[in-house]
Amino acid sequence: MFPGLGTVINIGAILIGSLVGIFIGKKLNDKLRNLITDVLGCVTVISAADALTSYWGSNLQDAMPKGWPILVIVFSLLVGALIGSWLKIEDQLEMIGIKLKSRLNRTGESTFVEGFVSASLIFVIGPLAILGSISDGMGSGIDQLVLKSTLDGFTSIAFAASLGIGVALSSLPVGIYQFAWTVVGLYLGSILADYQIAAMTAVGGVLLIGISLRLLKIKEMAVANLLPALAIAPLFALLAHQYI
Repeated sequence: MFPGLGTVINIGAILIGSLVGIFIGKKLNDKLRNLITDVLGCVTVISAADALTSYWGSNLQDAMPKGWPILVIVFSLLVGALIGSWLKIEDQLEMIGIKLKSRLNRTGESTFVEGFVSASLIFVIGPLAILGSISDGMGSGIDQLVLKSTLDGFTSIAFAASLGIGVALSSLPVGIYQFAWTVVGLYLGSILADYQIAAMTAVGGVLLIGISLRLLKIKEMAVANLLPALAIAPLFALLAHQYI
């Protein structure tokens, strides 16, 4: 095996799942596609709830004084929003989607950018993307990324059936993101404590709520601008753990 193999498998799973979904999607009418998107939005709420359970877990709650875990989450999201808005991550991601659409999707499919952005965010948010990539880089195995690949493969089938080829192109930012964390694991080893992972996972749960709101067409929340919060949460958790 070589460092990054887990991410290669993950990219392959997304591409294969997307192709299957696109083939199935051609046989679906617009009403059914919209229903599938709504279902995905509801399922994303469940994923968010699962991620948010880490907030109430002992790893985070026992690592700092009472009342501070929620402050860590809030400050992480606020600072992350400031950084993400300054960097215009959402706009950049959408621009990438638009450019890819102009080159690869000349049929005018209106769901291309939404599929690209939503799928990219869903596939990179969550502890498996980071922890699995770090583990891969450390040489500790690719079990977590294989699990993530399986989940992403089935998810991409459903998304591509509704949102089209943009879902397949989400494998590009997923690959870049996870390869970056693989490099971190390769050179730095295990760097996150359990309570830091819990803080990051809880923040990821909030971001998943934002994605579900987009999929359900309730609120067009700029979730990508909150991505820096995932990196900030472990840092704030460390500060609260050691100095509060």
